Amino acid sequence: MTDAEEPFWRAKRLEQMTRAEWESLCDGCAKCCLVKLEDEDTGELEYTDIACRLLDAETCRCSDYANRSERVPDCVTLTPKNLEDIDWMPPSCAYRLLKEGKDLPWWHPLVSGEYEAVRLAGMSVHGRFLFEDEADMEDLEGRIVSWPLMPPE
Repeated sequence: MTDAEEPFWRAKRLEQMTRAEWESLCDGCAKCCLVKLEDEDTGELEYTDIACRLLDAETCRCSDYANRSERVPDCVTLTPKNLEDIDWMPPSCAYRLLKEGKDLPWWHPLVSGEYEAVRLAGMSVHGRFLFEDEADMEDLEGRIVSWPLMPPE
């Protein structure tokens, strides 16, 4: 890429991206893999610190990405078409940021060139969650956390 060329995430709309470009937008924060609670009356969404059983604790990536939808029926496959209808992506999510016309933050791997920057910036779930099978799923309200809703710096 020359200095005059814009990176693909600035030059293309989400629906124009190739599959590889689309997938590379995921920074690996894994906040979308946390169990979320929705208030039935207000629609307000709250994140817990309980993660999907398929989340790899070290990499913060899905341990069975190709088969995740079959193994976890609630898992959502994000696409440019359904992104508009998904309102629970965290404020730091690249898909959400770009949809809102914002740029990627400094710690995003496509900007920083370092996958670890997400973790070092404190934007990852790494070291801050329990797996579903380790948590008391009857006490989800006791596991509500606010850190996944931190906006990008």
